[in-house]
Amino acid sequence: MTARREPPPESGNDLFGGSVTDTTGSGSPHAGRGHASTQPLADRLRPTTLDDVVGQQQLLGPAGALTLMLERGTLASLILWGGPGVGKTTIARLLAKAANLRFVQLSAVFSGVADLKKAFDEARRFAEAGRGTLLFVDEIHRFNRAQQDGFLPVVENGTIVLVGATTENPSFALNSALLSRCQVMVLRRLDDPALEALLVRAEEETQRTLPLTESARATLRAMADGDGRYLLNMVEQILSLKTEKPLDPQELARILAKRAVLYDKDREEHYNLISALHKSLRGSDPDAALYWYARMLEGGEDPRYIARRLTRFAAEDVGMADPSALPLAIAAWETYERLGSPEGELALAQLVVHLGTAPKSNAVYKAYGAARQAAKATGSLMPPAHILNAPTRLMKEIGYGDGYQYDHDTEESFSGQNYFPDGMKRQNFYNPKGLGFEREVRRRLDTWAGIRASRAEDGKQS
Repeated sequence: MTARREPPPESGNDLFGGSVTDTTGSGSPHAGRGHASTQPLADRLRPTTLDDVVGQQQLLGPAGALTLMLERGTLASLILWGGPGVGKTTIARLLAKAANLRFVQLSAVFSGVADLKKAFDEARRFAEAGRGTLLFVDEIHRFNRAQQDGFLPVVENGTIVLVGATTENPSFALNSALLSRCQVMVLRRLDDPALEALLVRAEEETQRTLPLTESARATLRAMADGDGRYLLNMVEQILSLKTEKPLDPQELARILAKRAVLYDKDREEHYNLISALHKSLRGSDPDAALYWYARMLEGGEDPRYIARRLTRFAAEDVGMADPSALPLAIAAWETYERLGSPEGELALAQLVVHLGTAPKSNAVYKAYGAARQAAKATGSLMPPAHILNAPTRLMKEIGYGDGYQYDHDTEESFSGQNYFPDGMKRQNFYNPKGLGFEREVRRRLDTWAGIRASRAEDGKQS
């Protein structure tokens, strides 16, 4: 009989700066209050039960996905996807506590393959002794493909329950093999009620009322931009001030540094915002479009990129409903190139408003797509002989140009002749919607269609 190998002793600090949480102990509603003078407020208010977590009811409420998972006793490996300060690390710690698992934390920024191997070996030793491990990996998207693949066997055989945290879209940032073995949980940015709940907790913890007017309090929540940790850091700054009267929004803004807008020009937020701008324009909402345009500029987006997308929109979504949209787009783009920032950005703002208020039609866009499909399907059919030029005698003799009618010589400047290949049925690709300028285009096309049909009937009778 082999002796049972005992797991290593649990201590306050685990591997690589992480910590092992003793999930059997009880805690006060907010941890660490005895160290109020030295601990940051965000640490002192860190929840000790999942019920204390604010702003994530879709996961932790009575019918939340994580709540139901814990009730079934089947905690799966997870990817927690959300912005900074929404509770990813806290939730991971509390899940380990609720599931009676040891908690090990790694950061993908500072860890490598050797660190992962050490963590996996430790987890195996604990598993042999009957204790499971929840391995929390912060910024998991920073691991390369090989490092991500290293999780696959230990997740599959149950050596660890993996909980990865990421601020990036997992669809782009993580391997499909790893994603297939984990459930993705989306954490929402903290809304106004959740941020207010944190302010109330901060006042209870410090036993002080924030010296803010109601409007300044609302401004403070807005400045947090959905980040609870950032909000509590600002609260500490405010409480350190000596003020004789409550601060108004202007005084608050002067005291606190403005948070940088969360925006990555080559990541998901870039595509989210340009999509929001494009769809606001398509929905004829110039106010929303201006807002998304301004958001992109505030985030540091290159105005030239926006100009390209607006020019595309003018052709794709406005089209012939307002033929002036496309030349205006080019003019706004050229104005920006000549003036630069910030003056040139006003020309793009004018374009945004024009496109947002213009009548919309994607008839040309659809017609082009249908014409391409027909061109692929019909191969190399020749044009009808009557519309071919005949620069040589031989070409005239074989019928090139024979029977061609010069449209300007007809009464309506419209001959109604066939211009599709012989043997190909006439196609109707372009169907104007009758909005804006296309109302007139629709009228012309209907008139020409009537003439064409009449002359075709005359040809049959003769």
